[in-house]
Amino acid sequence: MALYNFKKIMIVPSAKDFIDITLSKTQRKTPTVIHKHYQISRIRHFYMRKVKFTQQNYHDRLSQILTDFPKLDDIHPFYADLMNVLYDKDHYKLALGQINIAKNLIDNVAKDYVRLMKYGDSLYRCKQLKRAALGRMCTIMKRQKQSLEYLEQVRQHLSRLPTIDPNTRTLLLCGYPNVGKSSFINQVTRADVEVQPYAFTTKSLFVGHMDYRYLRWQVVDTPGILDHPLEERNTIEMQAITALAHLRAAVLYVLDVSEQCGYTLEQQLDLFKSIRPLFANKPLIIIANKCDVKRISELSEDKQKMFTELETEGIPVIETSTLTQEGVIQVKTEACDRLLAFRVDSKVKGKKVNDILNRLHLAVPAKRDEKERPPCIPEGALKRRKAMEIDEPKRKLEKDLEAELGDDYALDLRKYWDLMNSEEKYDILPEVWQGHNIADYIDPDIMKKLEALEKEEELKEAAGEYDSEPESEDEEMLEIRQLASQIREKKKLKFMESREKDIHGPRLPRTAKKRERKTLEKEMSSLGIVMENKDKSHYATQAQRSRSATRKRKREESEPPTSKVRSRSASRLSRDVSGIRDPKVIKKAKILMKKSQKKMNRLGKKGEADRVVLDLKPKHLLSGKRKAGKKDRR
Repeated sequence: MALYNFKKIMIVPSAKDFIDITLSKTQRKTPTVIHKHYQISRIRHFYMRKVKFTQQNYHDRLSQILTDFPKLDDIHPFYADLMNVLYDKDHYKLALGQINIAKNLIDNVAKDYVRLMKYGDSLYRCKQLKRAALGRMCTIMKRQKQSLEYLEQVRQHLSRLPTIDPNTRTLLLCGYPNVGKSSFINQVTRADVEVQPYAFTTKSLFVGHMDYRYLRWQVVDTPGILDHPLEERNTIEMQAITALAHLRAAVLYVLDVSEQCGYTLEQQLDLFKSIRPLFANKPLIIIANKCDVKRISELSEDKQKMFTELETEGIPVIETSTLTQEGVIQVKTEACDRLLAFRVDSKVKGKKVNDILNRLHLAVPAKRDEKERPPCIPEGALKRRKAMEIDEPKRKLEKDLEAELGDDYALDLRKYWDLMNSEEKYDILPEVWQGHNIADYIDPDIMKKLEALEKEEELKEAAGEYDSEPESEDEEMLEIRQLASQIREKKKLKFMESREKDIHGPRLPRTAKKRERKTLEKEMSSLGIVMENKDKSHYATQAQRSRSATRKRKREESEPPTSKVRSRSASRLSRDVSGIRDPKVIKKAKILMKKSQKKMNRLGKKGEADRVVLDLKPKHLLSGKRKAGKKDRR
């Protein structure tokens, strides 16, 4: 039987979205331009293609929905019954049937209109037939609105269902609400089922996985069941009944001995008797939970008698406490061993066992001497087996420590380090930089030396060693200060003058202003600066350089022009030549410029997507009417 992966079912769009998706796809994927002067066969084919494309889109999407959703007759009876409980089998089949009918109707509509379109004698009639065909298809889809919405809700719920393998090794927890089933599955497996002190916290099936004897086991937590007739049970309870009826599992019936769940022990045992037919041909264990509150030995004689009757029938009763973890591992081992033995017995009784035994051969070594060689089991394995039998409490994990300590918890990984000397676990690790231990270059007495140095500095400050008297300035220094103040004032005046000038007038560049050397020296000497023997100074050399440059330029200008073009002023070079050393470099620069322009030129060219009119006056439109009997318009 096929096992479905319900998470891979395609999303079912609403009727409106279905229509929008299909019509927009038709518009995008089929040609869009047709003219009335085209041949009628071409016009017919154009509109036929649109109708067929739309029909194919609807057909493919609806077929995908029908194949994705599981067929109740093909899947495992457990899933079939579960879907019947959750979604109502009749409603589910009806919705899928409606989708199948819609698919066939759309196919028939497309076929009929394609047949009619063969007789369309104009573009207008073909277009109207196409509109009618697409309109009828969309109307059919609009009528499936409720079916599509229902199937989408079913898909979402199916994708959230736990993945339960009906054929693997399974432990099934059942009982009244609030007796401790979810706490047990949290202890035994890696599941994290919500636990609350009120009834029906668990409203659906939950699955956890664990390992035992190198095998993977699944533990199923069912919602609580109440003791009333099957017809009166609600959807939540019927999920548990479905799991009990169809899963080949070891059943763990959980009882609350303390009666804190709100139901008496007699009521819990009555429920056990009423659903006992569902436990037929399955290993069964009764868990007397919450023994930390009340034990069986503390009950009245009548209630103890009930448990002794169950034990006489061969049903083991094990006291457990999910709070203190007492008896939890014992229940786990007992249930797993019983289920393994039951599965082996059922396989031995089957028909396949003879075929398997014929293929097996047990090799027994020949005896070579009289010496006995008993089997050797390692000590570690024996200790582990003993720990499982004694039911020792589990080692506390970091998760448990974090839950206990709360905000005070700090992750300490060093305690797991396996060192020769365990006292070295919390030693400070050396900090290594470029292969050297930094600790080797640190002076251990550096702090003491620093303290001694600071004390010495304090004593020097107290003695007044760092106190300095303001030095009396000499005459030369006073003159320098006066000159500096005069220069600052002069700069300020210059700045103010430039601010007052008309800024909107024509401006000359800074290089155009000429300042005579004589005037500069005169101004500086008036400020008190000695300006004698300054021929080698910076401003004098600069003046000489600029004079020589101007002379050269004048010499060039005085040369006779070779042509009319060259007769213009040579003072200003063209932009593509200015700043370049020689013709060789100019050539190289032009090559680089062309290379950089290549990409832009390529992108700027006319492409196949550009709008273009190849022939402004096409012959077939402008050559006039053809006479009867003539087909060559030229």
